[in-house]
Amino acid sequence: MSEPQPVPPPEPLDPEMFDPVCPSPLVPFRIGDKWAPLILRCLEGGPRRFSELKVPLPGITSKSLTQSLRGLERDGFVVREEYERPERRVEYALTPLGRGLLGPLDAACAWTREHWDELIDAHEAGAAAGPASRAAKAGG
Repeated sequence: MSEPQPVPPPEPLDPEMFDPVCPSPLVPFRIGDKWAPLILRCLEGGPRRFSELKVPLPGITSKSLTQSLRGLERDGFVVREEYERPERRVEYALTPLGRGLLGPLDAACAWTREHWDELIDAHEAGAAAGPASRAAKAGG
């Protein structure tokens, strides 16, 4: 009987894996907070350490990443695992429920790409109208 072979670590995350405008307020779909879908995508290839998750998310603060991870863990999408050996470390990984969100995320991203110009036009029109105009249309 041979000893189990150690699992090789996943490839490092690409610092350029996301568009510079991600996350965008134009995307009409929300899963968790604004960083949650990007974190889920980072974990798609396997468990990651906190510092690894920051690499492709240059705009995220440590506080925001911690809050997002806690929310994803609370909602059952991510599991936090602590290891003592060979070195003390913490890793985050997708749960089966979290992995199940990747397909809907792909569909939401495809829809957003398909309608990007319309989303920009609608956002600009709404911003140009201003809050007073929107309140009047809403009857307020």
